[in-house]
Amino acid sequence: MAAAPPAAVASPITDIVVVVPVHNEETLLPSCLGALDAAVATVRASVQVIVVLDSCDDDSAGAVPGHMTTVHVTARCVGTARRAGFAAASPTPADTTWFATTDADSAVPPDWLLTHVAAADSGADAFVGIVTPDGFDGWPPGTGTMFDARYDARPGHRHVHGANLGMRATAYAAAGGFRDLDAHEDVDLVRRLEKAAVPIVWGADAPVRTSTRRVGRTVAGFSSYLRELTDQLPGTIR
Repeated sequence: MAAAPPAAVASPITDIVVVVPVHNEETLLPSCLGALDAAVATVRASVQVIVVLDSCDDDSAGAVPGHMTTVHVTARCVGTARRAGFAAASPTPADTTWFATTDADSAVPPDWLLTHVAAADSGADAFVGIVTPDGFDGWPPGTGTMFDARYDARPGHRHVHGANLGMRATAYAAAGGFRDLDAHEDVDLVRRLEKAAVPIVWGADAPVRTSTRRVGRTVAGFSSYLRELTDQLPGTIR
């Protein structure tokens, strides 16, 4: 079940920092950033979007509008990229600052930041959200049905996605932030937040639409999970 927020009155969120790690995403990045602009327009807080270009050799940089912040790294590591983005944030992390992150192949809904802020207002120090696939074209028949059967999209779920994750800047700092991991950096951070007894909302509102491409940009990412599902389909040759 979802962790129950404390009864104490939560500090209101006045600033939001959103970090998007990018490696060669010139095709999908415009949709991602356009969706973020729509989400930013719904909140009263000051929002800084930081796009971290990690070892890009395409024109991903050209897709970043001038009102967003660009950070360049050459780590080819999603954990390092997310960490670098939050390290570049201003203002200085505080209890009234919310850190959120999504992925370049995903599109957040318009109420995404509103949902994160609502969780913070309820007393949560972290929000762990869900995703919804953008379709299963090109996948074996039955992949979508199996995904729906296996994926718990209810409040209190236990999924962790870097595409839909947020926390107070103070909780992020206390947990040590993202580590330099090229896979499961999001799970690693959430586990440390849990160990620290941080109040977490495992929310099902405002799911993030994410790509179901066959080859992802990180090892052991969402595409790898989908391939594992197809291996379990009846008639699959192993």
